[in-house]
Order: sequence, then C-alpha cells, then structure tokens
Amino acid sequence: MHPLASDREQRLRQRLQERFSPALLVIEDESHLHAGHAGAAGGHSHFRITIVAEAFRGHPPVARHRLVYAAVDDLLKTDIHALAINASPPTGPT
Repeated sequence: MHPLASDREQRLRQRLQERFSPALLVIEDESHLHAGHAGAAGGHSHFRITIVAEAFRGHPPVARHRLVYAAVDDLLKTDIHALAINASPPTGPT
C-alpha cells in the first residue's frame, strides 16, 4: 500500500470511528480503478466505504450520506476525490 494512501485511509477510518462508533467499517481504496481520470492525478483518493452504525437508524439513505459527508468534509476538500458510501443501521432489534 502506498504510504500516502495509507495515511489518507487511516485519517478517514479514524474520523468515521470517532463520529459513528460503527459496528462495521470497511474502507476500500479504489483509486486504481480511476487511473487516467483527472481527479486521480494525486493518486489514492477514491474510496468505497461500508459503514453500519446506530447513528443511521431512522434516516433515509440520502440523509445517511449527508451525515458521512459532514463527518469527513475537510478530508473531501484536501485528500479524498471520490467517496462511494454504503451506510446503514444495524439490523435486528435495538
């Protein structure tokens, strides 16, 4: 893994852990899929996340995405070009 990618991923992971205390958090670096794309020029800036957290319960998908974007807003301005989000509450009883 590229050191800069690792740092970006770690900052993203830390931010999401602190904000949502997720039951599940998977972060995939998909930058290699965007080679040649203008936004990928700096490399390692396209991520896909799967996050399961109680904070998403009762929120429709668009609102869940907004919560994630708000949590990482500064990273989106400096380190992350694209973020694909799959956010959901835990299944089963609360």
